[in-house]
Amino acid sequence: MSSNMNRRELLTGSLGAAAAGAIALRGTNVAPAAETGPADALPSGRIGNLRISRMLLGGNLLTHFTHSRDLRYVYDLAAHYNTDEKILETLAVAEQNGVNTVSMHNPKHPMSLLRKHRKQGGKIQWIICPTARIDEHHMEAYTLQVKELIDDGCEAVYLWGVWGDQLTSQRRVDLIAKAVEIPKKLGVPSGVGCHDLRAVAECEKQQVPADFYIKTFHHHEYPTGPKPEQLKHPCCEIPGYWCKDPQETIELMKKVEKPWIAFKIMAAGAIPPKNAFPYAFNNGADHILVGMFDFEIAKDVEIAKSAVAAAADRPRPWRS
Repeated sequence: MSSNMNRRELLTGSLGAAAAGAIALRGTNVAPAAETGPADALPSGRIGNLRISRMLLGGNLLTHFTHSRDLRYVYDLAAHYNTDEKILETLAVAEQNGVNTVSMHNPKHPMSLLRKHRKQGGKIQWIICPTARIDEHHMEAYTLQVKELIDDGCEAVYLWGVWGDQLTSQRRVDLIAKAVEIPKKLGVPSGVGCHDLRAVAECEKQQVPADFYIKTFHHHEYPTGPKPEQLKHPCCEIPGYWCKDPQETIELMKKVEKPWIAFKIMAAGAIPPKNAFPYAFNNGADHILVGMFDFEIAKDVEIAKSAVAAAADRPRPWRS
């Protein structure tokens, strides 16, 4: 981990504009935020030896995967808006507003933009999930992707939620444990992602040494929310839901002492931030992972700050 920190410390950058002005800038000349961030930066927590802002920048909009249900044109719209230059600008604006970490999976081109941002002086931290296959006989490709990420300076790695769900259904929590151990042996925090709450339950039961969980969490009180008879799987694109039983999630996570990063908290845009953020923090999430376009970041940061402050007396203690 120290070698990764040394590489980051060698990178330099300065603020070229205030956060409000930066939102209007275009291209790759948007200066990254200073390492300390603004004076009124988001509150943060600790995962391992990392300081992580309570709100992280989600990667789906950066990778053009919008979970927009049957509105297929939205995928093209996101791709046309989030050009390479706009993605670099979004990363810079996030830093300038106190969001110090981005999390996503590892498609080749978006990862090249994270590297470019860092070469230009960006300091936003990466929590990345490799997508290489995991099975009993072939862990080489997964191990290689983890090593490549860490060599690039990735600060933490987690098991992709697709694999977390699938391996849990296959009763192969032993393979989840093997995947978790790989980044840990290389000196970075290692987590487990999932939509299926059983993944967390089984990891806790079998004492998988994860440092954190990335688990979906949202209520169903939105107009296109699922009806009870539609809740057949841990998650579903149509009707769009990614947390099958929010109350069960709340109750289980109360017992979990590891940090919890909640994602899909807005049900892929169906729940407004002013509703979604307090719901997540009040009910136990330590951090929220939020997909945002550049023009949404400043406002969402203010909402997140208020939501964290209002959650001071929540039932689940802060675990990071």
